[in-house]
Order: sequence, then structure tokens, then C-alpha cells
Amino acid sequence: QVQIAESVGCLVQEGGSLRLSCTASGLPFDDYAVSCLLQAPGKALEWVSGISSQDYTYYPDSMKGRFTISKDNAKSAVYLQMNSLDPEDTAVYYCAADITVRGVDYTHRGQGTQVTVSS
Repeated sequence: QVQIAESVGCLVQEGGSLRLSCTASGLPFDDYAVSCLLQAPGKALEWVSGISSQDYTYYPDSMKGRFTISKDNAKSAVYLQMNSLDPEDTAVYYCAADITVRGVDYTHRGQGTQVTVSS
């Protein structure tokens, strides 16, 4: 059974940084791409970043320079480093896995973790 678990979210002050992590089990992690998604209150699910099985990284233009995704295959873990956080970054953040980086539609997704950025 595939399980994806995100680290516990937290409250961060505006301008601060946070590193989210997620771990996966029950799938050949080395062969999978992992993406981070977010859903802000009242808004649709949004793709934040992705990393392929070959460690290529992808970001939407709105996240470039602030967010960095990385992967540790030995730990079956993915990390999302978030800097210069803004209250508009407040959302539930998810990790999701599939064969490729593919927007917001993934075969496997974690339960999500709440990140709140205060002004």
C-alpha cells in the first residue's frame, strides 16, 4: 500500500522560511516523480514544484526563486524549502507522486499539512 506522509505544518511569520518534507513508502521511490501542491482557502489545488525520477526540477514562474524542491532517494524523502513566505502562501500543502511531473493530477497523494503565514 502506497503511503505519502508530509511533515507537520506550522505557523510562520511573514518573510520567514520553512522546509517541508514528505516521505513515501510502498512504491519504487527512485522511479517516481514527486510534486508539491497547495490548496489555499477557497481556491483550487495548485502545482508548486516537481522533481523527476532523474532529479530534474520544475517550477511555475510564480514560485521560481522562492521555493526549492529536492529529493533524497536513500530516505524516500522529498523536501520543499520555502523562503520569503507571504500570507498568501497560507495553504494546505501536499506531496504527490506519479511516474512523471503532471500538474495537479497524481495517482498518489498525501493527506496534506497546514502552513499558515502570519503578517
